[in-house]
Amino acid sequence: MSAPTVLLADDHSAIRAGLRIMLEAHGITVVGEAADGDVAVRNAAALRPDVVLMDLRMPGRDGVSATREIVDRGLGDVLVLTSFDEDELVLGAIRAGAVGFLLKTVDAPTLVQAVRAVAAGDGALDPRVTRRALAAAASGADPVPPSRAAQPELTAREREVLDGILRGWSNAQLATRLRISVPTVKTHVSNVLMKLGARSRSHAAALVREREI
Repeated sequence: MSAPTVLLADDHSAIRAGLRIMLEAHGITVVGEAADGDVAVRNAAALRPDVVLMDLRMPGRDGVSATREIVDRGLGDVLVLTSFDEDELVLGAIRAGAVGFLLKTVDAPTLVQAVRAVAAGDGALDPRVTRRALAAAASGADPVPPSRAAQPELTAREREVLDGILRGWSNAQLATRLRISVPTVKTHVSNVLMKLGARSRSHAAALVREREI
């Protein structure tokens, strides 16, 4: 498998430089950078990276809005870097379709592993981020739209896959635990997301938590 390609979107040049060093030292190709959301979208369209490493707070167009357009246009998967005080923005990024969330204090091995996982079609969720975001959703900060209030009809296998998603299992882990192939897992995951009306694994987890209120 070829090395994943990454676009860095952060308004601090020093942070972008640090991320580039960490990624390139581990064989990941950084194809471009952006200091605001508009440039992130334009560069994603021009460069078509496997992963967009996205900051949420940037001048001008923020990371949530940029994430939504990048996902809607299929320009790349978005892996968000967030701080401890950005729960509201994380919820917005979940709804916008981001597939991974890491704290900005992440170490190089964890960052590299997350980028490779996202590029391979899995999610990458720091439990400290998702726990707070889902708790905020459950508190009523992001109520379930009426059209999505009813529980969808999932097959028994899809419910097993959904349980694995909630546990943070990768496609490979799901395949091993359920004794099915990775392509079959991917099909079940796609069906689960479609039935839940979710844009990503993290969005699916948030929707399920909301419906358990």
